[in-house]
Amino acid sequence: MRGENGVLEAAGLPHFTSIIADSDLDGLCAAAVLKAANPDAVVHFGHAALVRSGALDHLIDRNTAMVDLPFHPACGWYLDHHQTNRPNEAEEAEFTANGGTCHWEATPSAARLAYDVLNPFIDLHHLEEIMPVVDALDSGQISRDEFIKDGPILQLSRSLSMREPEHMQRLLSMLAAGTRLADVLANEEIAPHVERAKQERQAAQRVVEAHTTIVDRLAICRMDEKGVRSNGYLVTAWAGDRADACCIVHGYADGSIETPERPALSASFYANSFLPNGQGRFDLSRLATALDPTGGGHANACGCRIQPPGLDSNLEVWLDMWKNRSEVLALQ
Repeated sequence: MRGENGVLEAAGLPHFTSIIADSDLDGLCAAAVLKAANPDAVVHFGHAALVRSGALDHLIDRNTAMVDLPFHPACGWYLDHHQTNRPNEAEEAEFTANGGTCHWEATPSAARLAYDVLNPFIDLHHLEEIMPVVDALDSGQISRDEFIKDGPILQLSRSLSMREPEHMQRLLSMLAAGTRLADVLANEEIAPHVERAKQERQAAQRVVEAHTTIVDRLAICRMDEKGVRSNGYLVTAWAGDRADACCIVHGYADGSIETPERPALSASFYANSFLPNGQGRFDLSRLATALDPTGGGHANACGCRIQPPGLDSNLEVWLDMWKNRSEVLALQ
């Protein structure tokens, strides 16, 4: 493998000394690709709300590569695939005029974008097995059978949390250094986290079964105050053909975006990708941005923070929009 300067020069890419990435599997794999190009880069994990609130501003400068997160004009290299994160033409023109480099593509995952950019210049062969699963998870292409089977990569993805920074950094280092997936999963320091994720899914399943209601084909799952989290797959797998989408409420009424162990109240919206033509019908990001200007994501998977005066009021607005989804949320 070439040294960092040789790789980046050959690829026509900017120098970077730090990486900021989302804390899910997509963000971690994207960061691993970038760190493979520059092993000395320091990696910080975050999430969209932290970027939009300004909480990470002190970490971002022209030597920072940002991936799988909202656009920040102070960084040096921006890579992403979320529609609501894409800088507009004026923002991108100003960013590049000031020395920034922007890679935005509608790829299945941010990791795929980073992989495609750097694969011609560095050896990423060890990531070939995990990349299709990262793509499928992030773009809603996992089949119901694959989800129910709950293979080791899905379990690994759920083991990632900002509450476990050492685990995140250890896994990042292994993937960036060329460790194959089988060796990652067999590692004695990784395996307990994967087993924990397996047990947590069982707990989340019980919450889904006890605290999900379906209103007009929208499955509303109340995970708030429960100490568990889940993405939309668990809820839509439970709902089956009774729901076209779901809304999951996470976090705590007294939580904060700066306390990973006790996060602020938030809501996530997911299309039911297990249905035929379950995606591409409605733009759920309009729900995520209706009350929270910092909300967003994909049309089929997105999220936001609960806004004053509170959850009940927010749900009322979202249910009204959903009731009129053929006009308010329909994709052309």
